[in-house]
Amino acid sequence: MSAETGADTDTDTGAAGTGVGAGAGEEPRPPAGASAIAELDLKPALEAVLMVVDEPATEEHLAKVLQRPRRSIAVALRELSDEYARQGRGFDLRLVAGGWRYYTRPEYADAVESFVLDGRQARLTQAALETLAVVAYRQPVSRSRVSAVRGVNCDGVMRTLLQRGLIEEAGTEPETGAILYRTTNYFLERMGLRGLDELPELAPFLPEADTVEAESQEGVPSFDVDDSGDSQT
Repeated sequence: MSAETGADTDTDTGAAGTGVGAGAGEEPRPPAGASAIAELDLKPALEAVLMVVDEPATEEHLAKVLQRPRRSIAVALRELSDEYARQGRGFDLRLVAGGWRYYTRPEYADAVESFVLDGRQARLTQAALETLAVVAYRQPVSRSRVSAVRGVNCDGVMRTLLQRGLIEEAGTEPETGAILYRTTNYFLERMGLRGLDELPELAPFLPEADTVEAESQEGVPSFDVDDSGDSQT
């Protein structure tokens, strides 16, 4: 799960958020929204953040983000975990690999497996096919480059392709640290190909990398969301 947020800064000397223009000896002003975060109810704030993490979140990181003492974070996390267990929820909050993350309970594994396998057998949408073609011809490629080629945000479609086993992570881009993706052996199997060299000659019809370089940084915010890849027909 993932989410991005952003905040505008104000360079006016009288505006809170930047500290620009503070006199000698004055404390820098906190970032805009900082006090609001610290005033949030801790447990709901933790739940909201943990819903969008891609990897286990450490107590130190959560304390920094939510502007609370680490001890308060640790106590709240353990209380949440105990509450979920008592309520018999379908998920756990676990401390794994030094961080906290939500996991489905083992007793519901059959339901989760049924959902995932059903998705694998559904037909891909046009958006998913287009995104898969970009990955196939540009691999290894980051999500932002795929989005730049298609002209829409492809995050949802990329997640669908990952769930179907058609693409996989292939390291990171040296310049930006963005995760790179490539097609899998399962993709070749489904396409009836022995290797990528048997792909049809479609690459000349795709934009060259130089034409999308300016828009290829991870997290480009200017695209319209294309969530049609998550629907299954």
